[in-house]
Amino acid sequence: MYGSPRLAAASRPRRHPEKGLSAPTEPAAGRPPVIWTLEAEKPGDNAQIEAVANAIGLPWQRRRLAMRPEWRIAKPEIASDIGHLDLAAGDPLEPPWPDLIVTSGRRLFNAALWIKARSPGTKLVLVGRPHGHFEGCDLVIAAPQYRLPPRDNVFNLVLPLLFPDRKRIEVASADWRDELEAMKRPLTAVLVGAQTRPFRFGPRDARSMMRRIARATGGEGSLFVTTSRRTPPEVADAIAAALAPSDRLFRWQPEATRNPYLALLGLADRFVVTGDSASMMVEVARLGRPLALYELPPDLRPGRWRRHAKRALAGAIRTVMGDSEELLRRLRLAGNRDMTALHRRLYAAGRAVRLGRPWPAATQTGLDDEMAEVARRVRALLPES
Repeated sequence: MYGSPRLAAASRPRRHPEKGLSAPTEPAAGRPPVIWTLEAEKPGDNAQIEAVANAIGLPWQRRRLAMRPEWRIAKPEIASDIGHLDLAAGDPLEPPWPDLIVTSGRRLFNAALWIKARSPGTKLVLVGRPHGHFEGCDLVIAAPQYRLPPRDNVFNLVLPLLFPDRKRIEVASADWRDELEAMKRPLTAVLVGAQTRPFRFGPRDARSMMRRIARATGGEGSLFVTTSRRTPPEVADAIAAALAPSDRLFRWQPEATRNPYLALLGLADRFVVTGDSASMMVEVARLGRPLALYELPPDLRPGRWRRHAKRALAGAIRTVMGDSEELLRRLRLAGNRDMTALHRRLYAAGRAVRLGRPWPAATQTGLDDEMAEVARRVRALLPES
């Protein structure tokens, strides 16, 4: 369990220089508000952060932060602290402090809390979940898989704030058009993520997915499979072994100069997406493209079944009692994201099916977005210019 950000920050040792300390100042009258985004290496998080920043309709500045090697995967406890940052590798965090911060994720949330400790007038908008630290945020914008309780400073979304960049899709489609149009139709794009708690996705599951795709397509057309930053090599190997000669596989590499992902969003006829990736699922759905989800199987290894039992119990309590987050927190059943909640939203909207069912028809319009209300809520936090 985590303590409050203030207590955690006071009790833990400092692992960073005390730079940027200054007395908090009020926004200067007559100037436009200063808006920062705090971003790191996760493209899905960055896309949502920038969607909010762009919706505000005012200039904003990006602060790209880097993590120390030991924190590139590990997650620190919630605290007003930047000891996990590689300060030399990222953009500076120093005054003059912004009027508003937009960020996402535990590690960047800590950095935002550190700034707020030095500039109490700075407003903080968190896209995601605050892990129980609601008091540290002026506004929480939460995707459905987090199932946050209704609060004055919480805006629960119908879908995550993930929007495909249509201009970049057009450019990529032009670059890849000859190659993709030469493939047998219908062209099925398979967008692959990775194992995420409490689910598994190893080589055996990848082979099972490929068999299910073969049954769903009836062997017609061709597949173009692309992995992602999180996909293990052994999963990609299992997929490669299941492909027909007419199919293609792109193995994600950080140094790759040509990535087919955006072109597939523009040119593929239908899609299969692994159910771990909110960004890939929602981007396809917002484009109105035919989408089937491969729901990852539960990880039932010894010791892991307890997570599933707790998740099932929490779901039953929510169904019976509605707003029950305080009870769930006391029972230590709250806090886990529920990706199946996002799946159900997509199924209910008619924008996705489970893999194996007929693909839904394409539509000319994406799902309605909630950006107007998000922008209104965020602008209400800003000082008048």
